Amino acid sequence: MLIENTPGLTLPDTAEKAAVLVVDDEYGPRESIAFSLAGDFAVETADRAREALAKIRKRAFSAIVLDIRMPEMDGIRTLEELRKIDPHVSVIMLTGYGTLHTAQQAMVAGANQYLRKPPDIPELIEAMRRQATATRLRRAQAQVASDAQGLNEALKREIQANEPQIWQARASVELVHDLNNPLTVVIGYAALVAEEARVLGQRDPEMARKILEFSSMVEKAAEYCHHLSENWRLASKQATEFRTVDLVQVVLEVKQVIFFGNVAIQSMGLERADVRGSKFELMRILQNLFKNALEAGATRISVSLQSRDGKVEVTVADNGSGMDAERIKRALHGGFTSKASGTGLGLSICRHLAGTHGASFALESMVGKGTTVRLVFPTAPQG
Repeated sequence: MLIENTPGLTLPDTAEKAAVLVVDDEYGPRESIAFSLAGDFAVETADRAREALAKIRKRAFSAIVLDIRMPEMDGIRTLEELRKIDPHVSVIMLTGYGTLHTAQQAMVAGANQYLRKPPDIPELIEAMRRQATATRLRRAQAQVASDAQGLNEALKREIQANEPQIWQARASVELVHDLNNPLTVVIGYAALVAEEARVLGQRDPEMARKILEFSSMVEKAAEYCHHLSENWRLASKQATEFRTVDLVQVVLEVKQVIFFGNVAIQSMGLERADVRGSKFELMRILQNLFKNALEAGATRISVSLQSRDGKVEVTVADNGSGMDAERIKRALHGGFTSKASGTGLGLSICRHLAGTHGASFALESMVGKGTTVRLVFPTAPQG
């Protein structure tokens, strides 16, 4: 049961103090922590796991302090149960019997931070502020993803109901398909910027650096979104202007801006690979390939750029679930997807955009062995 679908759930008012829950069977430590947090947060307490779970079902908390050693149901088991109710809330595990193994258990079960008991009060307050911010960001991103899924489903139904206008509807779905990821990034980083700006009054130089970094990411993602919308608006009026583009930098920017620097994406090979094309259209190709791989369960995406016979060969190989021959054929044709929220257009978009750049597109895949895509681009003329 996810917290968004819980009947009668009361969401916190963001204009008020963030709501937090302290769960500890010992009266003294529980009330001491609650008193220490009361200046910055709206604090509720519970002395048993079952009482805490009942409160979590009724209200969305911004953060939870949870003691590991409790009677009836220990903290690790409680954490597993509360994650079924609210997958987004930050949880700080607290124990006076801390060992490395206990900390590892807590993190595996879904804890966000681990502190020894009794906690250092300034450290606890700072941890609560940070984790409450993280909770708000996760919930905002989850809402954006849910809205995007609903929009995708509505567009798919529209296509089926209006077959004569299939190509116009298809183009609209392509636009939404490609805007989902960068728009999520915009929302996520914007939330971080706002939160950091709120406390900038302390004139912390490191915090100022973070804000500049987040703002740069927002600007790049917004620029990408603007290109996609302009490309749709002007599609019938003019062709996309091609320039010399370094594919190595394109790979790096897609990884950082669209996928938050995901460590699963690794590039190797050429230090520079110039081709003629549109930077943003090339970003669309890589965005779709990386997104498909991650949604297929890939934990490693290797991007290799090599020079072959005067051309630039880009190989994107993943260790995801892979596809059989029939699914490959249907996926390349477009309109087929195995994902509940998918449009089935990703690979079709990639093949089409590769063709507009004069590049060949080849795909190999095997169930349980992953997928490899090879793109061969003409090298940009020198001078």
